[in-house]
Amino acid sequence: MQNRISSFSAIIDDQSAILILGSIPGVKSLEMQQYYAHPQNKFWKIIFELLKEDFTEDYTQRIETIKKHHIALWDVIDSCERKGSLDSEIKNEEANQIAELLENHPNIKVIFCNGGKSYKNLQKLLGKNYRLPVILLPSTSPLHTVSFEKKIEEWKRIIEFLV
Repeated sequence: MQNRISSFSAIIDDQSAILILGSIPGVKSLEMQQYYAHPQNKFWKIIFELLKEDFTEDYTQRIETIKKHHIALWDVIDSCERKGSLDSEIKNEEANQIAELLENHPNIKVIFCNGGKSYKNLQKLLGKNYRLPVILLPSTSPLHTVSFEKKIEEWKRIIEFLV
């Protein structure tokens, strides 16, 4: 049985310079109504380490921290049918209005894709020669079995774009 699921609203403001795009929230994130809520997803640990901030479990503080560093979050998929949390199970997807978001937030200077699904979908949406750099990073999902150290190494590319 496939369930129809929907993404969250973008976390973005007029100061945002970096946009990080996932595919669509997993089961735990949907349940908690929080981006990257699965305790084994390394997103928040990686971000806080890169930003040299004290790690917190408090979601409100997490959002305040990324906003302080001019980082925005969203997903490339607005809604889809999916059983479980695997990107490979995504069917009948509808895209988020990424081009419109970027038009409304001209301070965004780079897009990072958290995993291959978001990257492939974004390429289809915006085309390969889009005006902003689009950088594929390894998924922070526990299902992507690259070591934490390797993920951190790849995710360090964000640092050069921090304001």
